[in-house]
Amino acid sequence: MGIVPGIFIDRPNRFIANVWVNGERLAVHVKNTGRCKEILISGTRVFLEKANEKSKRKTRFSLISAYKGSQLINIDSQIPNALVHSALENQALNITGKMDYLKGEVTYQKSRFDLFYRSNHKKGFIEVKGVTLETKGVALFPDAPTIRGTRHILELIDASNQGYENYLIFVIQMKGVNCFKPNDKMDPNFSKALRAADKKGVYIQAYDCLVTNDTIKIDQPVRVVL
Repeated sequence: MGIVPGIFIDRPNRFIANVWVNGERLAVHVKNTGRCKEILISGTRVFLEKANEKSKRKTRFSLISAYKGSQLINIDSQIPNALVHSALENQALNITGKMDYLKGEVTYQKSRFDLFYRSNHKKGFIEVKGVTLETKGVALFPDAPTIRGTRHILELIDASNQGYENYLIFVIQMKGVNCFKPNDKMDPNFSKALRAADKKGVYIQAYDCLVTNDTIKIDQPVRVVL
């Protein structure tokens, strides 16, 4: 699919943004229901992905990335899961040795975790969270309160108590950050659960990404500060 540049105007709701594209004002789909207020500011340069011709969606484009100063940030909330899945399958990301089995979207209790794996007589769940919020070189999650995210962590803890070896991976959809921290001010319950998960043996990892206007790739591990 083609990628075209645009200039962000405003965002009337979570799903739609207005963007200037070659002098034409267009309503486009936003591939992220988070707030992204520090990124999507009037006048910001953005990149749009053309919709599949077979798609029944009314909008012709999806907003997938935006500049924050000189830093390009991918905001596609669907991409982190796919990146981790692909990296594990191709062994570009090795978190627990060679995996004998890897499956997406597996239910445990009331949560559907992104991945389930088996490796070297171990098995467990992998939950992936995309990170687009950055402040003074610190990547933060979440950018809005997330009851669902907190429930995921609590059920990862429960799975750990049942003998599973679990991972929570934060994919920072940009370069240029020094560390990752939970966003205490935005969601103290999520932060509390994350620290409890760390104490219960859930592996918490973060990775940054190389981002261009039409590509994104997991790059380097980022220090997690709890």
